[in-house]
Amino acid sequence: MMLDERKKKILQAIIRNYLETGEPVGSRTISKYTDLNLSSATIRNEMADLEELGYIVQPHTSAGRIPSDKGYRLYVDSMMEENAKQVEELKEMLVEKEEKMDHLLKQVAKVLAVNTNYATMITAPRCQRNKLKFIQLSRVDENQLLAVIVIEGNVIKNSMISVSEHLDDETMLKLNMLLNTHLNGLSIEDISLGMITALKQQAGHYGTIIGDVIDAVAETIKEDDDLEIYTSGTNNIFKYPELADNQRASELINTFEEKQLLSQLIDDSEVSEPGTGIKVYIGEEAPIQTMKDCSIVTANYEFGEGMKGTIGIIGPKRMDYEKVVGTLKTIKVQLDALYQQDDKKKLP
Repeated sequence: MMLDERKKKILQAIIRNYLETGEPVGSRTISKYTDLNLSSATIRNEMADLEELGYIVQPHTSAGRIPSDKGYRLYVDSMMEENAKQVEELKEMLVEKEEKMDHLLKQVAKVLAVNTNYATMITAPRCQRNKLKFIQLSRVDENQLLAVIVIEGNVIKNSMISVSEHLDDETMLKLNMLLNTHLNGLSIEDISLGMITALKQQAGHYGTIIGDVIDAVAETIKEDDDLEIYTSGTNNIFKYPELADNQRASELINTFEEKQLLSQLIDDSEVSEPGTGIKVYIGEEAPIQTMKDCSIVTANYEFGEGMKGTIGIIGPKRMDYEKVVGTLKTIKVQLDALYQQDDKKKLP
C-alpha cells in the first residue's frame, strides 16, 4: 500500500520529533507539530494505519509511537532523493547560467573598450557573504562519506570524509539533521568553538565526523576560487604617447595577460566609495605598480545572493572622467537589473 501525502507528513513529523527528543511521540504532539490542521482523533487513526503498515511501533501500552526500521528507510530514501534532486537542479542551473554569464561579460568588456577607447576588465561575480545554505552527507563506501556543501550564491562544493566504521541510515539521518539544524544560514565567523563543542557532544560517538565536516565547510567557505577576469582593448594603450613607450606598454600588457596581477585591484576596489559604487585611482593611488602612470575607474555590480563583481576602465591620467564614470554607472545599473529580471522569471 502506497502512503498518501497526509500519512507521509505525519510519519515525517513523528520521525523528526523522535530524533529531536528521543521520546515516543503522541497524537497531541503531532497535531501541534504539522501544518495539517487535523484533530488528535484523526491523527490517531492515521497513526494506527501507519502502525498496521509497519512504519511505526508502540513501545509501551498507552505510550506514543516511535519509527520502525521500515519507517526510517522510507524517510531516509525520500530525504536523500529530494536533496539529490535539489543539488542536481542547482548544478544544471549553474552550468547554464555560467555559460550565459561568460558570454555576457566578454561582450561587456568589448563594448566598454570600443566606447571608451581605453583598456577594460570585468570579473565574474563571486560570493561575498559566504553563508552556508545546506549540507548533505551520503555514503560512498564503508570508509568514506561525501559531503555536498552548498553556500550562498548556490556555489556547490564536494568534500570526501574518511570514517572508521560503517554508518547506518538512522545515523546518517541524525547527522544530516544535526548539521543542517544548527549550521544553515551561518558564516564561518558565526560558527564558534563553543558551538562546535556542543555539536560534537550531541553527536556523541560520532563527534569526530562532525568536526571533520565543519573543517570541510570552513575550507569550502574560505576557499579562494580562481578569479575569472575578462579583458578587452589592451591595444588601446598604444593610442596614448605617455603610455606607449616600450617599457610602460610592455608592463601594462603583461599585467593584463597575467590577469591574476589584477586581483590586487579587484580586492582594493571591492571597498567602493559610499553612495556611488564608483572608485577612481589617479597615478600613484593605483594599487598595482605597473599602473602608476594610469588612471583607473572601477565599479562594483551585484548579481544577487551575495554575488558581486567588479568592472574597471584603465587609461591615461588625461582620460575623459565624466564619460567613463557615466558609462560605468550605466553598465552597473544594467547588470544589477539583469539579475532582478532573472529572479522575477523564477517566481511562480
